[in-house]
Amino acid sequence: MTAASRTGIVTPEAVVLAFDTAGVGSRLVAILIDLGLQLVALLAVLFAFSILGHTHVGLFGIFAGVFVVAFVYPVAVEALSRGKSLGKALMGLRVVTVEGAPIGVRHAIIRGALGLIDFWATSGGVALLAVLVTPRNQRLGDLAAGTLVLRERSGARAPVPATFAVPPGWGSYAATIDVSGLDDVTYGVVRSFLLRAPSLDPRTRDALAQQVATPVAARLHHTPPPGVSAEAFCACVAGLYQARTHPAQLTGPTAPAPLGSAGRAEPPSADGPDGSAGRAEPASADGSDGFAPPA
Repeated sequence: MTAASRTGIVTPEAVVLAFDTAGVGSRLVAILIDLGLQLVALLAVLFAFSILGHTHVGLFGIFAGVFVVAFVYPVAVEALSRGKSLGKALMGLRVVTVEGAPIGVRHAIIRGALGLIDFWATSGGVALLAVLVTPRNQRLGDLAAGTLVLRERSGARAPVPATFAVPPGWGSYAATIDVSGLDDVTYGVVRSFLLRAPSLDPRTRDALAQQVATPVAARLHHTPPPGVSAEAFCACVAGLYQARTHPAQLTGPTAPAPLGSAGRAEPPSADGPDGSAGRAEPASADGSDGFAPPA
């Protein structure tokens, strides 16, 4: 059973899943859209009475129409759409439980019942006050039902996952590395280094590459041959691991495979007696880093 915190959802494994709750502005616009639709629906109900010949609608008919529009309609929409009314959909919002799961009929009924107080009985005053004073922007209906209104999209650019592939020309050497003993945590260290490497100064970059590569090579029972830099080894490991565990990600943009600042290494040549000998070329004239194509 998961529990909610003020910063996210804490799973039984003590992992915090961060979320972004909807603020007053986006929720207000969504509510105004939904209330506008409900008023149009109410007018349509009254018009239907008149079309049927009931010019003078009784109090019971008016009450029934208001009840259907103000309570039954929003409950049905939220329950059937799993937390998305039209206003919320247009604003990129969704109602979920405090555990992060989709809401059910029970949640929608409780939210709808309290919505009569949040919006209709107090003209939205109670809802506005509750959203402002609660740490997770919850109105009375949310507090009673155990729900949150989350923001599913924002104006920020969607993040693109970093992908790695074995650098061109290094396939023969990479085939000598067995990454089956690598776990997600160790791969995460290699990945973080490769993404950060281009921003480091040469001395720090080489030292950090060695610190990362040494325990990884020991874990994989692999000794990089002469001429293979620590960063080149890490790049091959990352490419092999991602191809083995997340092959679908390789269809996206591939992150550039950096190399240590000491120079631009070629793939190990097959000229040596064991096929593992290699050599390093000096750095290019423009100082650029990268993997050289095979000779």
